[in-house]
Amino acid sequence: MLDSSKDILNFVIAFCVLGFTVFICWLLFYFISIIGNVRKVIKIIQDKIEKVDELIDLLREKIEHSATYLGLIVEGVTKITEYFKSRKAPKQPKSSSSKNKLADEEE
Repeated sequence: MLDSSKDILNFVIAFCVLGFTVFICWLLFYFISIIGNVRKVIKIIQDKIEKVDELIDLLREKIEHSATYLGLIVEGVTKITEYFKSRKAPKQPKSSSSKNKLADEEE
């Protein structure tokens, strides 16, 4: 079987080629596995981005709809504050104001 050094060389070369082939197959397996995981992660990220985009669109619509009513709300609040300010203002009777004017003129 191993008659010369050339036979030993061919046997060693065959063994090295077999080892290299196994290494390449193992490397391809892990490379393909990594690519598959990256693909899954990218899909998950795309789903999350779509959900965030939908949320932003929903918030934009809510803000646009509420902006149409904002003027009415502000006007109502200003009228309410004016009403309460007018109720808080002390009311002076007319006769007392005229007495104060007379008292100021005499001094």
